[in-house]
Amino acid sequence: MAGQLTIWGRANSVNVQKVLWCLAELEIPYSRIDAGMAFGRNDTAEYLAMNPTGRIPTLVDGDYVLWESNSIMRYLNLAYGKGSPIYPQDAKGRATVDRWLDWTLSTLQPVDRPVFWGLVRTPPEKRDMAALQKDADAEAEVWRVVEAQLATRRYIEGEQFTIADIALGAFARRWFGVEGVTKPKQPNMERWFALLGERPAFAKWIAPPMS
Repeated sequence: MAGQLTIWGRANSVNVQKVLWCLAELEIPYSRIDAGMAFGRNDTAEYLAMNPTGRIPTLVDGDYVLWESNSIMRYLNLAYGKGSPIYPQDAKGRATVDRWLDWTLSTLQPVDRPVFWGLVRTPPEKRDMAALQKDADAEAEVWRVVEAQLATRRYIEGEQFTIADIALGAFARRWFGVEGVTKPKQPNMERWFALLGERPAFAKWIAPPMS
């Protein structure tokens, strides 16, 4: 039952945020246990028995355990979504959403990480701003794909909000939120990001100050 759902992971993790946003959109009740970084727990034998990667988030649904945030979002929709439009039912619609989830992990997250960690989780006196600008330029190049995609669409795959918007939107929060580097104008993304900002789940889980 939905009441058995537990999420392990701290709320300032982008990958945990994606899952919390998805849970809110689907109105699924759950409990959450802080884990990772300052909270620890993810290196314990108990946690590693659930998730051998030692990363977050981990979902526990009764006796079923699942890790990897995008896989968790897919599972939540299939198990509890009851035909929710945020994860299409037809094969082509679902595949177009899935490709963005895959692209986020393979292409976007690797270029986001050095910029976010350098500008948010590194003290100012230890930042190499020249290197960080190069990292930001590399990330901007990747975001060009999303900027172009949104030129003719309300959301990333058309008129309907989907979990592709969750996956990309959580990282867009970091991209638009970091300061100290030069970033290009991205009007299509800015319009889309403002649209995401109107969603209560975004306001609760994604919009708070980054840390």
